Amino acid sequence: MVSSGDPASTSDMHTDYTVGQDNIEGRLGPIGFDIHNRVFAVSALASVVFIILTLLFPERAGAIFQAIVGFATGTLDWYFMLVVDFFILFCIALVLLPYGSVRLGGPDARPDYGYLSWFAMLFSAGIGIGLLFFGVLEPVYHANVSLPLGIPSPFGADGELDPAAIPEATALGLAGTYLHWGIHGWAVYVVMALALAIFTYNKGLPFSIRSAFFPILGERVWGWWGHVIDILAVFSTLFGLATSLGLGAQQANAGMNFVFGLEVSATAQVIIILLVTAVALVSVWRGLEGGVKKLSEINMIMAVLFFFFVLLAGPTLVALSGFWTGLATYVTEFVPLSAPFGREDDAYRQDWTIFYWAWWVSWAPFVGMFIARVSRGRTVREFVICVLLIPSLFIFIWMGVFGSVALDQLYAAPEISLVKEYVIDSYRPELSLFGMLNELPLTALMSTVGIVLALIFFVTSSDSGSLVIDTITAGGKIDAPRPQRMFWATVEGLIAIVLLLGGGLAALQAGVTATAIPFSIVMLLMCYSIVKALNGELRHRRPGKA
Repeated sequence: MVSSGDPASTSDMHTDYTVGQDNIEGRLGPIGFDIHNRVFAVSALASVVFIILTLLFPERAGAIFQAIVGFATGTLDWYFMLVVDFFILFCIALVLLPYGSVRLGGPDARPDYGYLSWFAMLFSAGIGIGLLFFGVLEPVYHANVSLPLGIPSPFGADGELDPAAIPEATALGLAGTYLHWGIHGWAVYVVMALALAIFTYNKGLPFSIRSAFFPILGERVWGWWGHVIDILAVFSTLFGLATSLGLGAQQANAGMNFVFGLEVSATAQVIIILLVTAVALVSVWRGLEGGVKKLSEINMIMAVLFFFFVLLAGPTLVALSGFWTGLATYVTEFVPLSAPFGREDDAYRQDWTIFYWAWWVSWAPFVGMFIARVSRGRTVREFVICVLLIPSLFIFIWMGVFGSVALDQLYAAPEISLVKEYVIDSYRPELSLFGMLNELPLTALMSTVGIVLALIFFVTSSDSGSLVIDTITAGGKIDAPRPQRMFWATVEGLIAIVLLLGGGLAALQAGVTATAIPFSIVMLLMCYSIVKALNGELRHRRPGKA
């Protein structure tokens, strides 16, 4: 029998797990919920209390949300920058050190999926409403307003366009966008997914966040220490998903106003969230194969067709050239963009980068669980390199094309550009995509496709997230009762609604940052657990070791 915290033996760790199994495995109650599970009970009760209090006191809630955002972005900006930079260095170390040769699932494990299928699933894991909401908004805004690394705006102090400043602004605007959607964020996912994969496939522990803390907590991980970790993961995922749902509702409402004249209002956005949540409930009821998988396949096909329309209907060579220029600038300016200190672009870093780092951390349990489930059989080195680079490249291509097309429209005719009006002049970010589509053929049709895509992204995020939260609150089981899955889908929708009513985008950002602060500490501790587990795997492979 190994001592608590020593991950050297798979069988011993599994024996230790069974000692505290009753603490995390629920028992079916009269309404079909795992009501014995402490994680479910605390998470559900706290979620309901949050929803009620925010609805009863929206103004006070809004003030609290604003204070949280101000504290996280103005005081803890250095902390978030250092944490995510550390995750990148940690990933590089895993690739370069002998740990990279360890295979997820043991020496004899082989991948469950071929490279093409695996890459497609990695891409689908990270794609979301953000590609539609920020694909035009970010490159344009960073190139002209937030100005990463202090570049001068092409629109000078007098408001006149300076053509000589356009190339640098375009390149750094795209590079700044790539920073938020590239390997920094995927390094966060690597840490979470790798921890789950190692302790599930190599150590025989439940598919649960708490399992990664066995080397630190020993058998206490099956008690209240583990409950707290899983509860933090639940709230992190809930608020990360609620942010995506809120942004999706805003964009869908804006698109309907752009195409059909539907009024942009909180009421309309609440109705959209309710309708989409209803669709998500049907998908959740049907399960992973019958619901989530089919919607994801439809989503991917529509997204690819939508991308190629923008590429081919817009200035194709400009779009491709912009992508490559932005990528080259991203590589050359990677260190300055990642630096937490000594920069002159506080608005860019605090208003944008910190929100993104918090958002990635909040999505880590959701996306990390999915990546872990499809990555059994890969070596650690192969896993880290592919998860960091392949999805990042796909996203760079999307953002590069959409951003370059929009920037070309802006600089070609700024006096009539809807992109300029929506992003720079009046700042209506939810309309930025439709402003770009206005300059392309089939505007009404493709804008409608954009709305449908946003709604489907909305649904797939909700139902996939519900399944993940359900797994966490059911002690690692992936086949918990349907009513429980539907409960969490409903809670996600309600939290998105109360955040919108309680302060709009600032409230959505506050929900993410408030949960990301403590959960980022959880993820830092995960890195230690990963190293301990990998050391155990390497010891097993040495001669004379069991």
